[in-house]
Amino acid sequence: MGEDLHELLRSLRVWDPAVTELPEFDPATAPADPLALFTAWFAQAVAAGQVEPHTMSLATADEEGLPDVRTVMLHGADASGWSFATHIDSGKGRQLTARPYAALGFYWPAQGRQVRVRGPVTAAPAQEGQTDLHARSTGALAAALTGRQSQVLGSLEELARASESAWERARHEPDAPVPTWTLYHLRPDQVEFFQGDAGRRHVRLNYRRAEGGWGRELLWP
Repeated sequence: MGEDLHELLRSLRVWDPAVTELPEFDPATAPADPLALFTAWFAQAVAAGQVEPHTMSLATADEEGLPDVRTVMLHGADASGWSFATHIDSGKGRQLTARPYAALGFYWPAQGRQVRVRGPVTAAPAQEGQTDLHARSTGALAAALTGRQSQVLGSLEELARASESAWERARHEPDAPVPTWTLYHLRPDQVEFFQGDAGRRHVRLNYRRAEGGWGRELLWP
């Protein structure tokens, strides 16, 4: 007998005090640049024991403007933007070629925090992408070498054969090139920081890129 989805949903709590500690957030003390606040919040998420804080939702749109979303890994955040990578001929790679604008979403329930980032996306030079790839794990290289991301797969056996071959090459050729692997930078136009509150008086601080810097505004929760 299957589980009742609605009963399961009603049984769940948001920000259970047993696993969540909601910190105070005074937006008046926030830095002028959203990158500095993101770096601080990221470090605090790690310190709070947040599982996989570097994973994020990446939202794009296809050629017809229809939305798409998936979970990917943050590769870095600096003056060039928030960075992630994929094959340029993958589904998201093709979407970014057609519509080079995206949104990122981070959710860190250990502290009841979210960060949302929106802006135009550019592909980094090919060598930068290869350097990024080869600085990662053997498994990451093997996955990239397997390739054909988002294409129709005939069987799991076919995947196993291709993956085994890719792992073998990755172990023996750690600098193996993957021409389709591309590093992308999202240069934010807008960054929102959301701090949950037990009384539902959530604090939302929104940064908007302005001439010569950043403007800031509070949003109703």
